[in-house]
Formats: sequence, C-alpha cells, structure tokens
Amino acid sequence: MVPGPPAYNPPLRTLRPTLQLNIHMAKHLDLEEQEQLDQIKHFWARYGNLISWVLIVVFGSFAAWNGWNYWQRTQGVKAAALYDEIDRAALAKDTQRMERALADMQSGFGSTTYASQAALLASKTMFDAGELDKARAALVWASEKSSDASYKAVARLRLAGLDVEAKAYDQALKTLDGSVPKSFEPLVADRRGDVFLAQGKTDEAKAQYQNAWRALSERTEYRRLVEVKLASLGVDVASLSKTAP
Repeated sequence: MVPGPPAYNPPLRTLRPTLQLNIHMAKHLDLEEQEQLDQIKHFWARYGNLISWVLIVVFGSFAAWNGWNYWQRTQGVKAAALYDEIDRAALAKDTQRMERALADMQSGFGSTTYASQAALLASKTMFDAGELDKARAALVWASEKSSDASYKAVARLRLAGLDVEAKAYDQALKTLDGSVPKSFEPLVADRRGDVFLAQGKTDEAKAQYQNAWRALSERTEYRRLVEVKLASLGVDVASLSKTAP
C-alpha cells in the first residue's frame, strides 16, 4: 500500500493571527449580545408590567368570550327543554303546570327568545281558559322584559286587544304608544283604529286604518282585512293613494 502525502500542519505563527481574530470577534459578539440583553432588560423594566397586564386582559377576554358562548349554548338547551314543557302543558290545557313552568322560564332564562315565545303561548292558553288576569300578566312581562323588539311589539298589540275587550280604551292607546320595529307600525295603526272605532270615533278610526292600509304591502293578506274595515266605514280603498295625502 502506497502511503499518501503527509497531512499539512501549518506553523503556529500562521495560525496565531486567525486565532486572535476569532477571539476578537467573539468578544465583539459578546459585547453586542450584552448590549442587546441590557436593552431588553431596560425595556422590560419599563414596560414589562404593562405588557403583562395587557396580555392578561387579552387572554382573559378570550377565555371569557369562550365561557360566555358556552354559557349561552347551555342556557339555550335548557330553555328549549323548558319551552317543550310549556308547550305540552298548553296542549293538555293544564294551566297550573304551565304557570309553574313559565315562572321557572322567566326567572332562569328570561333573556332567551324561548321566554318571550313561552309568555305569548301562555297568555293565549290562559285567555282561552278564561284566566284573563294571568293572560294579561304574561303579556305585560313579554312587553317589558323580552330581549326581542318584535316580541315586545306582538305582546303590546295583544295587550291592547285585551284592553279593548275590557273597555279600557285609554289604557289601550297608552299600551300602543312608543316605538316599534317598522314592520309593526301598520299593525299598531290598525289596532289603534280598533280602539277609536270601539269608542265611536269613526273619523279617527278611518285615519288610522288608512295609515295601516298605505303602509302594508299589496301582497299582505292582512291588508285585505284593513280594506274590509275601511269599507264598513264607507271608505273606497280605490280612492286612496299608497302615499299619505
């Protein structure tokens, strides 16, 4: 076997400048790293507490949001189960059972739409059973406590109907006061016309029915009912304009 050429070992005097350069660079890097570390320490000493609190708030808010969503979902499931109980009580015409379930719904899940739906269903069931005070109480709760403006409007319309039957006309008009979603404005005008008609104030009733008729869409079945009311008061809807005079 032929031996290879001997390994090249440079003399120490050749390596010394390179070693010195490496040592110098290492010291330079150490100084830069130390300066950076000092800057980080200074920055953290000045802003670290603030940053920590910001992070706590951000992550705390995120956790709270997840917790809120979970709570909302569980509330919805429980409220839906309780609404089923109220619905079954309505079908069975068991007003006592319904009253207990409605009280549980209102106290435990009053902010859900199920509570508003349950109050409207209970009021109808109570009314059909002749328990007018309880029917009214359910509607009052929905008109004041519902989290949905549409359910509030429906409750107020039904309350005004009960007031008319009780000949409490001033109370009915008061019940109909206040803002409602735009889609309910024609229905409120129509109900206000019913109140005036019951009082024998035909001119005021005509004006309200006309407002309702103009605001309702031509494709709405309810508009035909308003036409019948106007016709009974001698008003030909063909002479009316869709816009207010």
